[in-house]
Amino acid sequence: MGQEREFGEYDEEDHRGTVVAQDGEYDRIRTRGRERFKYLAQHKDPKVQWWTSVGPEQNWGTQETIWPLNRATQSATTTPRVDLLSQPKKNFQTGVHVNRPIWQYSCGRTSALSVVDPNAMQGSASERVQQLAMPKAYPQHVPNRYEFMYSCGRVSPIWDVSASTLAAPSEPRPRTVDLSGHKRPHALFQPERSVPWEVSTLAKTHRPSGRTQDLSTPKLRAEGPFREPQWPISENALNAVASPRCTELARAKSLADGFQHAREIQWPVSKAARRATASGRLSDLATPIQRVNMNILQFNPDAFQVKPLALKAQLSSRVAELAMPINR
Repeated sequence: MGQEREFGEYDEEDHRGTVVAQDGEYDRIRTRGRERFKYLAQHKDPKVQWWTSVGPEQNWGTQETIWPLNRATQSATTTPRVDLLSQPKKNFQTGVHVNRPIWQYSCGRTSALSVVDPNAMQGSASERVQQLAMPKAYPQHVPNRYEFMYSCGRVSPIWDVSASTLAAPSEPRPRTVDLSGHKRPHALFQPERSVPWEVSTLAKTHRPSGRTQDLSTPKLRAEGPFREPQWPISENALNAVASPRCTELARAKSLADGFQHAREIQWPVSKAARRATASGRLSDLATPIQRVNMNILQFNPDAFQVKPLALKAQLSSRVAELAMPINR
């Protein structure tokens, strides 16, 4: 790993200054900081491509405008508001803030120690300030508590044993002895079994049966993870006759009574349908309704007027029954 690059130590291709080695922390910050400022003050190299170059060529850091100014703009006079905004900012680096020592000898943060005004040093505190400056007193009901005298006020987990406890007899009570004992396990509790266990002598001398030996014999298979595409079928399987139950189960499921297959997408039209003539009712229903355009339609106040025959009509028993409200 190479040494980290300080301020001013740049590649030879940049040609943006060299480091002047001087003794002292202040000289190092001053010289290398200036070289850093010079490096940052250089204008940014334009990255203009031929497909993005629109308008006149403009260099970074110049006073030239992007578009040419007309004579009226160049000869115009500023307003009082613009003159006021163009005034430089007031210099506050006076007195103890000259050259900003917090930036020369520190990281830029102000110090907690500030210069006290002589008038403030000669002033006297008010009664309210003196009252607030008094330390917090102990509670009246428990004065001089240890947690407030020697600590921050939190109770310690270690406490003193009372005198009555110390003066108690050395032999505990039967109830205390009973409570101090551990919980007894259940009557049917069995401890965990050890991982290795001993095999009994009978199991060691036992001989397996013929069936067990047949099941333990591995199946003979041909070499390779495959089997023959055709294998012989036994004569018993070839001569076997299916039972009536197997024949019934092998029968395909029949269609339901009245089942009709899906209708074809295209079907021929009958001659009767082609020679048929529409009735008068169908012709009337097929005639489209001629509606008046809404732009030329005028408002009719009698559109919702009830006809005289409807006013004289009598309700049927069913309509009267449906018109009755539901009793809830």
